[in-house]
Amino acid sequence: MDGLREPTAQSPLYEWGRSARSALSTTDGRWALVSTSLTAVIAGSIAWLAMGTMPPANSIGFDTANHQLLPYRLFQNLMQSSGGALYAALGNSGNVHVRTMPSATSQVPLDNTLAAEQASENQKPSVETHTVTLDDGDTLAGALEDAGISASDANAAIAALAKVYDPRSLRAGQAFDLTYSTQPDQSAQPSNFTDTSSGDNGNLAGAQPVNSQSVERLLSITFSPTIEHDITVTRAADGTFAATDAVKQLTAHVHRAGATIDSSLYLSAMHAGIPADVVVEMIKMFSYKVDFQRDIHPGDSFQVFYDYYYTPQGQPVKVGNISYAMMKLGGREISLYRYQPNPNEPADYFDAHGQSAKGMLMKTPVDGARITSGFGMRFHPILGYTRMHKGVDFGVPIGTPVMAAGSGTIAFMGWENGYGKFVLLNNGNGYSTAYGHLSRFAPGLHKGSHVRQAQVIAYSGMTGMATGPHLHYEIRINGVQVNPLKVKIAQGRKLQGRELQKFLAARMHIDAELAATKLETKVADISTDLRQAAR
Repeated sequence: MDGLREPTAQSPLYEWGRSARSALSTTDGRWALVSTSLTAVIAGSIAWLAMGTMPPANSIGFDTANHQLLPYRLFQNLMQSSGGALYAALGNSGNVHVRTMPSATSQVPLDNTLAAEQASENQKPSVETHTVTLDDGDTLAGALEDAGISASDANAAIAALAKVYDPRSLRAGQAFDLTYSTQPDQSAQPSNFTDTSSGDNGNLAGAQPVNSQSVERLLSITFSPTIEHDITVTRAADGTFAATDAVKQLTAHVHRAGATIDSSLYLSAMHAGIPADVVVEMIKMFSYKVDFQRDIHPGDSFQVFYDYYYTPQGQPVKVGNISYAMMKLGGREISLYRYQPNPNEPADYFDAHGQSAKGMLMKTPVDGARITSGFGMRFHPILGYTRMHKGVDFGVPIGTPVMAAGSGTIAFMGWENGYGKFVLLNNGNGYSTAYGHLSRFAPGLHKGSHVRQAQVIAYSGMTGMATGPHLHYEIRINGVQVNPLKVKIAQGRKLQGRELQKFLAARMHIDAELAATKLETKVADISTDLRQAAR
């Protein structure tokens, strides 16, 4: 053809054609050509799509070459307020040029999403439990408010409690378990970050979230005024309170226990497995008849017939009644029976003939004592000369409970020179008893308080002029000290007539029960081998 020349062997077109024919003549060449072509098509498509997403420079109204992008955090806040896609740039003059592009769905920034999740987490109430204990002079309402409970919640809970238990019966030392929630104030909504100060770089300095204040809401109160009662006051969904009293079903088991005394009555009874509160009550029973310092010797023996209450799980919780107790001291046997002549008065203990075990004064006002110094002339270890010792000293460890030798009124309680901490009781009929070198006084007692016989009034010590821990005990008749070991103490009443006949019948019933109950020389553990004797 005219105007067209055949490619020569030296022309580039000839060389390209020869290379193409050579590449297409082999399978590998043909696959390489196809792969290269596909790669070019895909790369071109991606570039075309990317160019389509860029806004036209003239639609924004400024030359992009002379501007820089907004800081990321400020861009986020502007984007959130716009509700759609947004393009913005910051000019050299500091003016912001913004254009919002409509979008089908608004996107929530990641920071705001995290902040919302954290605010939601903070609004979940946390439940806490706290134990409070009443001190002397405290009220339940005051203790609740001191623990952070609002006055309205405290008053509402106590009003509900009063329907099952009298709050006036609460005593110092009573513990309460409080459960309450730390609830955020729902009226305080979480705030977004606010641009409070902006530097040249556009960062949001000083942007802080708003923290909500928490308030406490009482959820429940739980306490046990006695071993048999568990009381719970709970908050309902509507905010009102209701109280319940769960009564434990205790089971009484009878024990006839005894042992031979090898050291002291208390230690021998404890080794035999007899509960401590039973032993203390038995000592009180015999304290009018027995001098625990001089009358008890190794080889003597005792028995006690008593009830004890157990939980359904087999745990001993409280002593019942001691129906009978006996001490064999040398060739003398002393038996005491429980009897209640008047149902309106407390029960008393009588010997086998109906004579009351009580005397006007106890012979020994402290348990487990040994006499370290008797009544009479002696060399005073501190003063260094001989003088009259007008009482009896009982050597006992510091803190041993000291009992009132007889019922009466506290005439003096405080510090009295060489006596140290001192108590003087007026027991009536011209009798008074004195207790010296005490470590502390029983709580709730003061001058003028009335105490009953065997009530704990103080605790032994070594205050004042004392070289060691002991109790100094005196009996005074019309103000004059007498020997406590030799003074004749008036005995209690003796049953007569019909009252005596009723007592003898009750005594025979107790004797029959004793004969039918096996003697325990080691009280069995309720959880393993309790002897459940039927009464």
